[in-house]
Amino acid sequence: MWKNIKKIIADNKGIFAIGIGDIAGNCISASFWFILAIFVGPEEYGQIHYFLAIAGLAQIFSLIATSNSLVVYTAKKIQIQSTLVFISFILGIISAIAVIITTNRFDVALLVFAFMSIEISSGILLGNKKYSTYSKYLLIQKILLFTFGLSFFHIFGIDWIFLGIALSYVAYTKILFYELRKIKIDFSLIPGRKGFIFNNYILILSGSITNQIDKFIIAPILGFGILGEYSLALQILVILTLVSSISFKYFLSQDSTNEKNNDIKKIVIFISIGIAMFGSLVLPLVIPVFFSEYTNTTDAIRILSWIVVPETLQLIFSSKLLGSEKSKFVLISNIISTIFLIIGFLTLGPLYGIVGLSIILLISTIIQVFILIYGVKRANTDMKPKI
Repeated sequence: MWKNIKKIIADNKGIFAIGIGDIAGNCISASFWFILAIFVGPEEYGQIHYFLAIAGLAQIFSLIATSNSLVVYTAKKIQIQSTLVFISFILGIISAIAVIITTNRFDVALLVFAFMSIEISSGILLGNKKYSTYSKYLLIQKILLFTFGLSFFHIFGIDWIFLGIALSYVAYTKILFYELRKIKIDFSLIPGRKGFIFNNYILILSGSITNQIDKFIIAPILGFGILGEYSLALQILVILTLVSSISFKYFLSQDSTNEKNNDIKKIVIFISIGIAMFGSLVLPLVIPVFFSEYTNTTDAIRILSWIVVPETLQLIFSSKLLGSEKSKFVLISNIISTIFLIIGFLTLGPLYGIVGLSIILLISTIIQVFILIYGVKRANTDMKPKI
């Protein structure tokens, strides 16, 4: 048994290169957000995440060059990256102007380009299977986030924190310049691939709406205080789903070139079950010790921890479909789960507060999994030769 595990590890070194960067980077990032939560309290913490959600949505609206598309086309050696990035940059300028008009904050608008830079750079690096380089730049960004974020907060005050966050992404400009200068802009490459590009754009857009819409619903209905407690629970969930997100980044480039990875996928699923149990049973005992003001976060994490398992399955099935350039069911699953999420938040949120929000988020993820299972079966049937 151990010999088989060692062989699996040896055959999948890339996932561990990604894993080291993602685990260390997210631990640094989590430390920043957890320290900030202690200093500012739920109300201000909620306001910060509200503005971050605005920048996040604006970035996704601009990002034709989605990380999924870049990973797949880079892995397949199709040189369309510069064209997609050029279109995204133009849309990014429009989105940044819209953010300035709606928020009256230039620093929040800068976050639009900061978020775009990491998505584009990561997509290109992972598509080229430069896993160690990906990890190195991620670590640099997280260290700068911790340094600039807390320094700007303590020296200049909470209003400067968004500028500190935006500056933490500056290292990715080197990747963008170095990688994209080698590839000419060629719009003739788009027409034959517009279906996959558009589906991925809508897929990422719907996924981002799913991740951000809660902030826009919770803030006006339940207030920034509840939003702050809910956001802290989601930050903890990010740590719990690290194994899943790391695996997806690795699996997508592997599935794009039809490399076998079923054994490592099974290991990831078993690990996710253990993480979910730990999060639901142990973390509720720990959270009140460090975050005494965030009383509702404990209730949320008991439920949200179980998202780790369906989230892992969702990412594995999504990788399989996207790697085959079959994004239809991934898109459908995102749209249906988003609609369910919005309806659930608007109905159960006001009635049951943070517990209702957590239950709806869990159910919406499970719905995605069932749709993707059907999608994979359909895709496998379509690929069988017809006699």
